[in-house]
Amino acid sequence: MHYLTRALLGASALSLVSTAALSETITIATVNNGDMIRMQGLTDDFTKNNPGIELEWVTLEENVLRQRVTQDIATKGGQFDVMTIGTYEVPIWANQDWLLPLDDMPEGYDIDDLLPAVRDALSVDGTLYAAPFYGESAMVMYRTDLAEKAGVTIPAQPTWSDIMAAVKAMTDKDNEVYGICLRGKPGWGENMAFITAMANSYGARWFDMDWKPQFDSPEWKSALDDYLTMMNEYGPPGASSNGFNENLSLFQQGKCGMWIDATVAASFVTDPKDSTVADKVGFAQFPAKEGMDNRGNWLWAWSLAVPASTDSAEAAKKFVAWATGKGYTELVAAEQGWRSAPPGTRTSLYENPEYQKAAPFAEMTLNSMNAANTQKSSVQDIPYTGGQFVAIPEFQGIGTSVGQQFSAALAGQVSADQALQSAQQLTDREMQKAGYPK
Repeated sequence: MHYLTRALLGASALSLVSTAALSETITIATVNNGDMIRMQGLTDDFTKNNPGIELEWVTLEENVLRQRVTQDIATKGGQFDVMTIGTYEVPIWANQDWLLPLDDMPEGYDIDDLLPAVRDALSVDGTLYAAPFYGESAMVMYRTDLAEKAGVTIPAQPTWSDIMAAVKAMTDKDNEVYGICLRGKPGWGENMAFITAMANSYGARWFDMDWKPQFDSPEWKSALDDYLTMMNEYGPPGASSNGFNENLSLFQQGKCGMWIDATVAASFVTDPKDSTVADKVGFAQFPAKEGMDNRGNWLWAWSLAVPASTDSAEAAKKFVAWATGKGYTELVAAEQGWRSAPPGTRTSLYENPEYQKAAPFAEMTLNSMNAANTQKSSVQDIPYTGGQFVAIPEFQGIGTSVGQQFSAALAGQVSADQALQSAQQLTDREMQKAGYPK
């Protein structure tokens, strides 16, 4: 072999070795919902502009994701470099020094463009600890054609009586059209997210000012009874196994007259590629109980955070900045249209005329998010913050246990009164064990 050829081959091999040595893989734990799956399909844009970084995905169902990332970060396992977490975990984990601060995002990221309510929820003492991928409140999504056929009107700010009358009129079980679809799958972030928001709107609270559980109150009794009535009389079969994704599929297939859930669902129910009822969807704010002005106070942001246990902090932060920056929003718009842009994170999106035109739900989403008051989710005095959750570390376990009781009531295994009694007892026991009041 010619000397020059050998030298070139040697240099080429050395280059490959150097490239391999320089590349690093970051592992991203995320939830299996539509926006996150869409993001995974667009990551060629990131890897093309960051050739030294490779991405490995761990995509999990919501309850499993929470369990896995909580276990990993609490034990400093270092299994993940980027975690998809929510507004519940961020302040708790940041105060434990489990998350790296994101106060050094690259130039052009524009932290000040983040919606104030979302930015505040993801910050501790003014420092951002997670970047919002999308934000949400909760609202009513309903079939305008079925409402018209049934002769009912859904006000922009409905009461629960409006909802009950509408779902009864829209139900047509002979044709597999169910008046309402709601979360029934147990989990603090599944059925309890909805039921807590509903209970808030009825004037209920999880705890009094002495941290005594309140499931024996008339407000909780009224909320749970109405939830079970709607689901048992006008909901789909097997609802105790349905979470966000299952109800989304039912609505897209035309089997739900109404769905009350996260505002982020709006782009999926109005997408003609996936939804058979895309041009027949109306929107309204989360319902309030008659005589009250409390609409659930649901506020959430699925966000990307970097655990302190990572060995690839800089690469991880680069990915977080890419996935939650303005450039990603523009990438989604270019590839799939403005309607598909991740909602609920940036002021500039809601000021964009193209987005306003493409997303008929934009104004209702923003109104719902701005209306949420996570500092006081109940009309009664409370010792905690959080909208559809209670912002204490113990809530993850307690909320899921209570969710199992309510899911069992929906499945007909126990009565509403038995479920509430069990919820009261188990919550009281766990709070005493945790040392409340502290």
